[in-house]
Amino acid sequence: MNQYNTEQIFSVKGRTAVITGASKGIGKEIAKLLYANGANIALIARNEQQLKALKAELSDYDSRTRIYPFDLTQHDKLEALAESIYEDFGQIDILVNNAGINIQKPIEEVTLDDWDKQMDINLKSIYFLTKYIGVYMKKSNKGKIINISSQMGYVGYYERSVYSSTKGGIAQFTKALSIEWSKYNINVNTIAPTFIKTNLTEDWFEDPAFKERILNRIPLGRLANKEDLFGSVLLLSSDASNMMTGSTVFVDGGWTVW
Repeated sequence: MNQYNTEQIFSVKGRTAVITGASKGIGKEIAKLLYANGANIALIARNEQQLKALKAELSDYDSRTRIYPFDLTQHDKLEALAESIYEDFGQIDILVNNAGINIQKPIEEVTLDDWDKQMDINLKSIYFLTKYIGVYMKKSNKGKIINISSQMGYVGYYERSVYSSTKGGIAQFTKALSIEWSKYNINVNTIAPTFIKTNLTEDWFEDPAFKERILNRIPLGRLANKEDLFGSVLLLSSDASNMMTGSTVFVDGGWTVW
């Protein structure tokens, strides 16, 4: 490989990437990005119709893309899911743990169900899916694990005590696992975005006061676009990040600098 050729350094061509929460929002855009750059992609989400629509949008008859309709809170079935993906592709090189939910409530209104739902999808499913996907990364003695966290795992904000707890947990999980799996040449890193314009967040910003509060906290003065994540995703998926592990890449416009 030419050490100065950036196309080669950042290449994901021929690699197999597993992406959770792939049917919409950030996950869908990451899937399109990796596919466009030559990766094979395994798409996981609960909504089968949305997954089929995404596969058709990419290439309905392309063996580089497979869909796996699956509820990640079925933790006892995650091992079988990982095995199925490996059998279909013969390798797993990249795992993007993107799926997550955010139930916004002050602590006084948080129920046990609110807590369990967010912990189950935002942290528990990531922990155990990573465990089982790691079995196959160890076989090839390499791998790239990317945990999509949030700036809220590093700072506080109103009505997000549970969500912030899950994202803070991801940050610590990333650090601990990066040490544990360094002997297998597996890189474990996190991306922590600020508020991003998606169909999931657009309703929040219909409140002018809320939007003004958020923009006032971002030194660059704007919300993130989905495309703002592309550089960090390619970095952490490719050989460009071979010496990075246990790190968090903040894509937050400077929020966490304050």
